Amino acid sequence: MTHFAHILAGFTIGFRHRRELARIAAETPLDASILTIDPTELKGRGVAALALDFDGVLAGHGSPAPLPEAVEWLQRCETVFGGMIFILSNKPTEGRRQWFAVHFPAMRFISGVRKKPYPDGLIKTGVLAGIPLSAIMMVDDRLLTGCLAALVAGVRPCYIRRPYVSFSHRPAAELFFGLLRTGERLFVRVAALF
Repeated sequence: MTHFAHILAGFTIGFRHRRELARIAAETPLDASILTIDPTELKGRGVAALALDFDGVLAGHGSPAPLPEAVEWLQRCETVFGGMIFILSNKPTEGRRQWFAVHFPAMRFISGVRKKPYPDGLIKTGVLAGIPLSAIMMVDDRLLTGCLAALVAGVRPCYIRRPYVSFSHRPAAELFFGLLRTGERLFVRVAALF
């Protein structure tokens, strides 16, 4: 599936879930990043496993490794969730897999599934974790990929409103995805009126 077709699928499926997506966008604080997420609090609210996007959530787009502050947050998450943390990225590169194999070997990459917004990766996460999908939280910076996949799968969505970006490393990609995020928010706000 081409990148354009994948984006189109997000908008098509997203229209069906437009009201839930609009609610998520409206209720998420503007400064929401992984650093505003307390793993202990999530555990107390019944979250048993995390599915984490990579680009925008743990580092800027295309980065081979998480940022230092994301590494510290991942360490806190690992203390709380142990091996119940999964990386569900639409770009699960070999370099990223190797980095996690060295630094967080218990965290597993989900691959061999259709990309988000399709729920396949989250369903596979539930099978590997051996828990109900409702006990998984998907952390993503995109409404029409990870958050939408969470809604379709019956997983708890966590929207990152303040993603990590690095215009100095990948200006064209960051500009594209920044416009895409803005377009998604506009789309769900307008679509929710219908």
